[in-house]
Amino acid sequence: MSFINYSSREINCKIVYYGPGLCGKTTNLQYIYSKTNPEAKGKMISLATETERTLFFDFLPLSLGEIRGFKTRFHLYTVPGQVFYDASRKLILKGVDGVCFVADSQVERMEANIESLDNLRVNLQDQGYNLDKIPYVVQYNKRDLPSSAPLDELKKLLNPTNVPEYEAVATTGVGVFDTLKAVAKLVLTELKRGG
Repeated sequence: MSFINYSSREINCKIVYYGPGLCGKTTNLQYIYSKTNPEAKGKMISLATETERTLFFDFLPLSLGEIRGFKTRFHLYTVPGQVFYDASRKLILKGVDGVCFVADSQVERMEANIESLDNLRVNLQDQGYNLDKIPYVVQYNKRDLPSSAPLDELKKLLNPTNVPEYEAVATTGVGVFDTLKAVAKLVLTELKRGG
């Protein structure tokens, strides 16, 4: 549910990076932030309590063009990874325009991935969204680790609806911008359609 700022002629879109704890959501955002033109981005804000942390920043991409004379500003958020921070996750999903599910490719993290994906679907439903109907991409992160599951297995378990998917190594930036561009493009397509 994008927000239109008529005075600055901007459409503000919210993209949430969702996934299990330590899968690379924060690393994705930090990499994007570090490579984004300083004039085109706001401050990175970390909302930290004693037990959890949420990252947020916004940026105005210069190459994505305008929609009906308005520039598009993207606000990127991460959610706390652990499922027991469910109230925070639900709050962060409020007003979401697009979701990037970051999966940890390691075999031993498969159960955590599935649990987090199920939790995403439930939390979106609680907000009145359907994961199958909003702009959504999957990123298989940590593909460089020796314990990475085969891609076919990841796809079968985590992407049964065959949404756009990307392999990534967020620590080095591999696949990070591909994932972001894909979800941003889906959000813009939805906006242009008037969704």
